[in-house]
Amino acid sequence: MMNESPLSLCSTKGEVINKYRKAIPVRIGVPKEIKNNEYRVGLVPSSVRELVHHGHQVLVESGAGFGIGISDEDYLHVGAKILSNPEEVFTTSDMIVKVKEPQPHECALLQPGQVLFTYLHLASDPKQTKGLLESGCIAIAYETVTSPKGGLPLLMPSSEVAGRMSIQVGAHCLEKEKGGSGVLLGGVPGVKPGKITIIGGGVVGANAARIGIGVGANVTILDKSIHRLGELDRLFGTQIRTLYSTFESVEQCVVSSDLVIGAVLVPGAMAPKLVSESMIKKMRKGSVLVDVAIDQGGCFETSRPTTFAHPTYIEHEIVHYCVTNMPGGVARTSTFALNNATLPFVLALANKGYKQALLEDPHLMNGLNVYNGHITYEAVARDLGYTYVDPLIVLRD
Repeated sequence: MMNESPLSLCSTKGEVINKYRKAIPVRIGVPKEIKNNEYRVGLVPSSVRELVHHGHQVLVESGAGFGIGISDEDYLHVGAKILSNPEEVFTTSDMIVKVKEPQPHECALLQPGQVLFTYLHLASDPKQTKGLLESGCIAIAYETVTSPKGGLPLLMPSSEVAGRMSIQVGAHCLEKEKGGSGVLLGGVPGVKPGKITIIGGGVVGANAARIGIGVGANVTILDKSIHRLGELDRLFGTQIRTLYSTFESVEQCVVSSDLVIGAVLVPGAMAPKLVSESMIKKMRKGSVLVDVAIDQGGCFETSRPTTFAHPTYIEHEIVHYCVTNMPGGVARTSTFALNNATLPFVLALANKGYKQALLEDPHLMNGLNVYNGHITYEAVARDLGYTYVDPLIVLRD
């Protein structure tokens, strides 16, 4: 990679940027995802076409889209260049656009000054954090980019998918063959439906509730925000029950539930352990826990990360589903939903250069987690014991 990347140099006035881009377009790399059973891809052909239209070069690893039915020819048709291996993608790109956090081999390929734009979830991953710091890259996390309207716009698509999937996988885990109690969530005439408790009323929780209601289950949502509970009450009416989250209310709901969904989120930070091991021991044999917060360490005390290859384990006779990349199970839907959200930010980073794009947009700035060996997201620094550095200071140096 060149010492002076166009991503860093394109931070002057618009006229200069345009002239410079015509000479040296920004090179955007899209490697094939290598996490266990991860089939999503950072950019789909329509996104590539938009970037090429803006004068940039997109370098796609061969086979990157195969998992969701996108061929190398589809990328070539919209102007991408196909590269044969990840090493070539990383060493020739100014910016890397991915879906999941870089694996150790990928962290070793990152270069000083190279922009990485992907999900990171650093607070629960000290090894990845160390790798990113040592690489000298600029790592921008989808999950901490914010919106002027509030919320996390790049996390929302995956949260919507994971919330809806949580009921689907939970219902499957309740089957006896999977170690479950043999409860059908919707019940049948003359037999009461299963009971679902959802801890956290955000995007994941609301989408889980929507599907839970759809299958005919008895659904309860707990949250600490009275305002949010009111919104959920108005949204779903008498189809759900809402409760203020306390230790006692969580315990009462958890021990009496067939399926518990962990849908807690503290942006950029470790998830709080809201369901204790003692609560889990009191649950009925064969009940199911689905921890959607596992990317941030999980909100059940007995949670540990799993993969699609081995998605569940049984502890205290309770089935645990803790797959860290749940939306990857419906990779095609998830990829297109994510691209709809990320493309405007990818364009801004490429068109303006990362410094100007970050300085002009405080919401994109909130996504900056690692900058040239520094931790620039406060919650990550706190949870992992690093010194926090204000991103404004490092960007203006």
